[in-house]
Amino acid sequence: MNSIHFRRWSEQLRDSKHEIHWFDVNGGPENKQLDFVTQHVNWKYRLKKGHYFFKKVTSKLPFLKPIFERDIEKVFRKKIKEIQPDVVHSFALYVSCTPILQVMKQSKIPWIYSSWGSDLFYFKEVPRYRRDIEAVLPEIDYLFTDCLRDQELAKSLGFSGESLGVFPGGGGFPIEKLKQYHTPISDRKIILVKGYQGRSGRAIPVLKALKTLESNLVNFEIVVFGCSPEVIEYKDENNLKGIFHKKLSHDEVLKLMGAALVYVGNSNSDGMPNTLLEAMCLGAFPIQSNPGGATAEVITDGINGYLISDCEDVDEISDIIQRTISNLEMIAKSFEINQNLCKQWDRMEIQQKVMQSYSKISV
Repeated sequence: MNSIHFRRWSEQLRDSKHEIHWFDVNGGPENKQLDFVTQHVNWKYRLKKGHYFFKKVTSKLPFLKPIFERDIEKVFRKKIKEIQPDVVHSFALYVSCTPILQVMKQSKIPWIYSSWGSDLFYFKEVPRYRRDIEAVLPEIDYLFTDCLRDQELAKSLGFSGESLGVFPGGGGFPIEKLKQYHTPISDRKIILVKGYQGRSGRAIPVLKALKTLESNLVNFEIVVFGCSPEVIEYKDENNLKGIFHKKLSHDEVLKLMGAALVYVGNSNSDGMPNTLLEAMCLGAFPIQSNPGGATAEVITDGINGYLISDCEDVDEISDIIQRTISNLEMIAKSFEINQNLCKQWDRMEIQQKVMQSYSKISV
């Protein structure tokens, strides 16, 4: 699907000697950023205009869907015959694997699957998606994940192929370039909070914790980014102090991370959050939830960050934040630890490893 993680990952293949085709599973428009790939887009709707109207109609009258929309399985099968690819790489199981499962079962083409975030960890608990997971994984030949947890989880759910490695979901990060955003630790006063609240995001417990610490935070600035509507509503109802951003560009988020003393991300389900890794690269002290133990793969609790064991526990989150801002020596030490740790996520190094991983595929 046309996501930022997919685009960043694909950029690793720019200037490689591979012939790359992108089949947009959502049938959306061309993406000019992917100018180095052959794009198979705009296939979904039979009519060129009125997409939103027909989408509303078919949501209420689903039996009319075939009249207005093409079947992904038929379109993909035709593309496979036309392109004759050496390998198919699907990103996110329920979005990009399930719709083409029958086509791939009938082909002998090696199939790679990239697991991101909650793709396995959350959806394995949902019966409908669990069935998809257990149907797809035995057919997958190669696997990329963003955390070690999901490698083991995939095996327990039916994957028996070869792991190609654990890498950040969008590839690595331009470590040297990010240093331009670094503010000296002694000058940092921002507590930066990821503002998602919904299926998995749990920003509101963090806001509640900050509310209990108001009198201790007079020397700090609270900044919340990526705010869900529920977060804005909660802020207004409780007269919370701070700056709340609904939407920022990626560069604006990076600048905030480079100026933040502390970064807090909280969710009930995730893989290895890219925002966490970026915050660590940019020198913010990380406080992050640890669903299924994924975050513990990069954070040693109380050394280079803190792990939230219960994403709903306001008292625990409050205590962690209080301990953090009371120990500037720990924050300074963690900065050095995390700067060394981040070297392994350098984009050029990750790119080389990813290319080596692709070369292992038997075609």
